[in-house]
Amino acid sequence: MRVILDTNVLLGALISPHGPPDAIYRAWRAARFDLVTSTAQLDELRRVSRYPKLKIILPAHRVGAMVNNMQRAIVLDALPPLPEGVEANDPNDGFLLAMALAGEADYLVTGDRRAGLLQRGSIGRTRIVTPATFCAEAL
Repeated sequence: MRVILDTNVLLGALISPHGPPDAIYRAWRAARFDLVTSTAQLDELRRVSRYPKLKIILPAHRVGAMVNNMQRAIVLDALPPLPEGVEANDPNDGFLLAMALAGEADYLVTGDRRAGLLQRGSIGRTRIVTPATFCAEAL
């Protein structure tokens, strides 16, 4: 099973060690599924973790350890453009949809209820679900 974790899920795993995002991250570390990521997402994770409000609660070494761990995932270097007619409500999430298609993911897990990804429900063969739904269905 191939899974993409939205950056907000990855950060959630670092912020709260007892919620669904952390359970998902630990399941990947235990080789229960294949994680699909991209250089674009790794760059986003590094950048977002430096925001002042996150920097005070996320030590740089924990973010660095996560980024290093994710180097062992399926890392897509170049993402193709989205097919004609496929758009993300939030342009910053377009790379996640491109990852889902290029990485042939089974799931895209996101906690962002406002960006429109969850409302989309799927793209190609990829189901778009919340962390709680993923835990209930796949773990």
